Amino acid sequence: MHTATREPALRPPANQVSRRAVRYWTARAALGWLALTAGQVVWFVLDRHDAGIAHIIGLAVTVLLAAAHLAVMPRWRFAVHRWETTADVVYAQSGWVNRERRLAPMSRIQTVDTQQGLFERAFRLTNVTVTTASARGPIRVHALDDAVAENLVAEITARAGAAEDDAT
Repeated sequence: MHTATREPALRPPANQVSRRAVRYWTARAALGWLALTAGQVVWFVLDRHDAGIAHIIGLAVTVLLAAAHLAVMPRWRFAVHRWETTADVVYAQSGWVNRERRLAPMSRIQTVDTQQGLFERAFRLTNVTVTTASARGPIRVHALDDAVAENLVAEITARAGAAEDDAT
């Protein structure tokens, strides 16, 4: 009798992103909702037609959607976004509605970069991008504490440089 060998499923990576990511994602999303709400208020004030109730209903719906989005999305993303390195691979999971798990062998790593926009700097967060020889694109680890990101970059760089085989 032949039994099929089953490959183990990808497990969630061990490390979470920074707890400050929740506040960062909330603040970033709030700016978009504030812009939309402000636009609706200006439209209501400048509208010369008698559509007041439609504007108020639209504004109420926007506020309800914003509240739900701001309450759920950042915490959900925090629960999903994870990363890990081992001696052989870099592994990341991201998303909040659609999830993606990606890993790359150290021997395939070409570059390791950090990104930090003005908003990320305000929250002391750094994003790390690991570029590989894969046509699928880079692996991104979002919203790490600055010091954690710095250590991660140093670790990946050292391990990739020490990899025996160059699979690129």
